[in-house]
Amino acid sequence: MGASEPTASLSPLAGPYSYEHEGDRQFATTLARGLEVLRCFTPLEPMLGNKEISVRTGLPKPTVSRLTYTLTKLGYLRHNLRMGKYQLGSAVLSIGYPLLASMSIRQIARPFMKELADYCNGAVSMGIRDRLNIVFVETCRSGNLTTLPDIGTSVPIAQSVIGHAFLYACTPPERESVLNQMKVKDPESLRKYRANIDRSLEDIRRKGFCLTNGELRREVHGVGAPMRRHLDGEILTFNCGIPSFGVKKGQLEDDIGPRLVAMVRNIEAAIGIH
Repeated sequence: MGASEPTASLSPLAGPYSYEHEGDRQFATTLARGLEVLRCFTPLEPMLGNKEISVRTGLPKPTVSRLTYTLTKLGYLRHNLRMGKYQLGSAVLSIGYPLLASMSIRQIARPFMKELADYCNGAVSMGIRDRLNIVFVETCRSGNLTTLPDIGTSVPIAQSVIGHAFLYACTPPERESVLNQMKVKDPESLRKYRANIDRSLEDIRRKGFCLTNGELRREVHGVGAPMRRHLDGEILTFNCGIPSFGVKKGQLEDDIGPRLVAMVRNIEAAIGIH
């Protein structure tokens, strides 16, 4: 997507996922556009103007202006008059909280995750899929860590051990579907990380976990492991990250990885997965 001015000749949704819904009469295009606007905001870019949103979504600026006006009126955006930009509003939290509150596994998993995080002086997170990313729905850090990760952190499937663990937990058709989406929407990442993905899948098959040496964040090394699917079919995956300066030779493979797998098995037993 270039930085040139978007035009009205774009497809109905005019975003990177528009082609999936062309011809679908049940698809509410205006609603989809509003949601795509909300997805533009990130921790690194918490404030955006209409022009920036237009570039990111591919939507014409007049359309973006109507959407941001409406979303502001509904409380999903806040308009910073001094900066002339928008940021997410509190209504966004009111939508996300019921999902988090309904995931009782978070409360069950938390003490197991905290125990491992304290043991390795790192962070342990649990995630679910969001398009081509994994979003953290629970995270525990040792007392020595005060920064990310946190609930809501999103990492690419192709580039992260928790993403590779998700791919392993998929059925073969599901995995192929996700890889095909990567091929269409993010071919460069798939090309760059496909060998890592294949290696991770083999590692999980043999050892129950996969490991990274800083592919996603050079300052963090970690391991990832999937949980077996439970009744509602949701795929949950876990990772454990340690600051690279604190990782001893062989520690990830010989100690942390097996401990992460044991943690996941304990969580499975606690919720009745055998």
